[in-house]
Amino acid sequence: MPQVILAPDTLDDANRRFEQTPLRQPVFLNSVPKSGSHLLRNIVRMFVPVEQQYDAQFIQWANLQEHRQAFDPARNMLSWGHLFFGDASVIELSATRKILLVRDPHDWVLARARFFLSDAFRGNVDHLRSGKLTVDALLNLMIVGIHQKAPALLDVYLNNAAAWVGTDTHIVKYEDVVANLKQLDTPQGEAFFTGLLGACGIAMPDDWRERVRIGSDKEQSGTAREKLGVEVELPDELPDAQKRLVEVVAPGIRALLGYA
Repeated sequence: MPQVILAPDTLDDANRRFEQTPLRQPVFLNSVPKSGSHLLRNIVRMFVPVEQQYDAQFIQWANLQEHRQAFDPARNMLSWGHLFFGDASVIELSATRKILLVRDPHDWVLARARFFLSDAFRGNVDHLRSGKLTVDALLNLMIVGIHQKAPALLDVYLNNAAAWVGTDTHIVKYEDVVANLKQLDTPQGEAFFTGLLGACGIAMPDDWRERVRIGSDKEQSGTAREKLGVEVELPDELPDAQKRLVEVVAPGIRALLGYA
């Protein structure tokens, strides 16, 4: 099984410095992999008692049945993961508030490539770090997938994002999170985080800005771009040829999620 190597954070200790109000309903932070999952999780963690944070595992389809207790309405836990849309996930999360974090597929391709090339990931794609692939070829593999090793962009976005659209799921764009972190002292920033926390069933406390700043600190995220140690230089923007390939592989996905 692939492994993600992360350094521990200190957010539990930071959390306990604030007065916390218990959750009254389970909350699940779902996300497309490589869409800022740890950023969203760390921010919301600052508003939930540590005792109500289900940190046993990143919940996914493969381990869903082992962690059903995370969604127990008698416990009201905050949990997180990458969960497909399917009969079992819909049923298990029926009493849970659901937040879904998505990212522009164009930027996702670059983020996925960066992560696969990093020291933080160990698994069946280690050969990508051999230096024998051009950047363009690597990006194409991120889009079309690697046979029996990594799913195509369409599979990831169809199952982890598109299929949740139109359900009782609150969808959040990674780009909006980042933009509003830069304008916390504005009415727009306050409105965004009020909406996000409200979707989680959390009332906005007076010290919300300090909590958000602590939770969003890149030093608390083991998968922050600055920590990945990628030696290959990737472009800041997906090249035009790869943008066209995304539309061939997953037509309509960007439009459905509000990116086109």
